[in-house]
Amino acid sequence: MELEEMKHKLRALRLLETSRDIENILERSGKDNLSHEEFLQELLAREMNSKTNKKVDRLLKDSSLNLSKSMETFDTKRLSPRLLGQVQNLRRGDFLNRQENVLAFGNPGSGKTHLLCGIAQELCRREHRVLFKTCEEWVEALLQQKAALNLSAWLKKLDRYELLFIDDIGYVQKNREEMEVLFTLLAHRYERGSVIITSNLMFSQWEQIFKDPMTTVAVVDRVVHHSVILEMNLPSYRVEEAKQS
Repeated sequence: MELEEMKHKLRALRLLETSRDIENILERSGKDNLSHEEFLQELLAREMNSKTNKKVDRLLKDSSLNLSKSMETFDTKRLSPRLLGQVQNLRRGDFLNRQENVLAFGNPGSGKTHLLCGIAQELCRREHRVLFKTCEEWVEALLQQKAALNLSAWLKKLDRYELLFIDDIGYVQKNREEMEVLFTLLAHRYERGSVIITSNLMFSQWEQIFKDPMTTVAVVDRVVHHSVILEMNLPSYRVEEAKQS
């Protein structure tokens, strides 16, 4: 079979990585005297790696995560042994299979968002679907869907994501209508899929967010029932950087 014909057939089969690199593969096969099985294994490995890398790239783009906030750029030396152990467990992603939530509490500047973004990126690289928005962005999107009489349908579409990331809940105080749609999201999500929530307010202060004691109890009950809680009582890294400058 001519080389160009081989490339054409590989492209028709959507074996694009192999079609681009077939000459190098054939050359290596001849030099290393690969068996038919080894040659096939080489082709399959290249295709699998290429497709996995492309899928991960799509998942990271779709997630809306800040990719600069990665585990590589987070100083894990700031974490206590207990926190570090929790983080290592979360990086494996087993909590997603159990539909557990991750709740991170700490003062502004403690690195909550950075750490959880880093974990979420690693979950994307394990081929899990993640969607990040700030609390304000979630509320805005939910209100838009409600106004369009499409809220229920949109919540069902979100079920395809194994993890929803709600960043800085409580950072900006909302009115009752805005918090009602956020409650609707969390109630729908209960035992359907995992949620990451970061907050500078502990549960005892969440009535400031949800305005009503009964609603607050209902929200806390749902998010805590299956959850991992990270207490990030760390000094502000921004203050630490300012002191060193």
